[in-house]
Amino acid sequence: MNQAVITLYTTRFCPYCMRARALLSRKGVTYSEINVGHDAALWQEMETVSGRDTVPQIFIGEVHVGGYDDMAALDRAGKLDTLLFNQTPSQGE
Repeated sequence: MNQAVITLYTTRFCPYCMRARALLSRKGVTYSEINVGHDAALWQEMETVSGRDTVPQIFIGEVHVGGYDDMAALDRAGKLDTLLFNQTPSQGE
C-alpha cells in the first residue's frame, strides 16, 4: 500500500499535537512535522495554507484535514485509512 505524504504543523507540548502524533503512530504511518512554536514565519505559513490559527494543522496529501478532532472524526467514520493509504473511496462515500 502506498502511504500518502502527511504533514503536521505543531508545537512541542500541545496536547492535541501529541494526540495527533499518537494516532498516526498507531496507524503505522510516517509524517513530516513542522514545529511552528518559536517561528513566526512558519506560524504565518501554517495560517496561510490552512486558513486556521491553531495547532495542529494536518495535511494528508493535498487534503487539509484540519486539527486533531477532525482527523479523529475521520478515523471514527472509517475514512482516515482511505486518505492515509491513497485508496480510492468507494461510491457513495
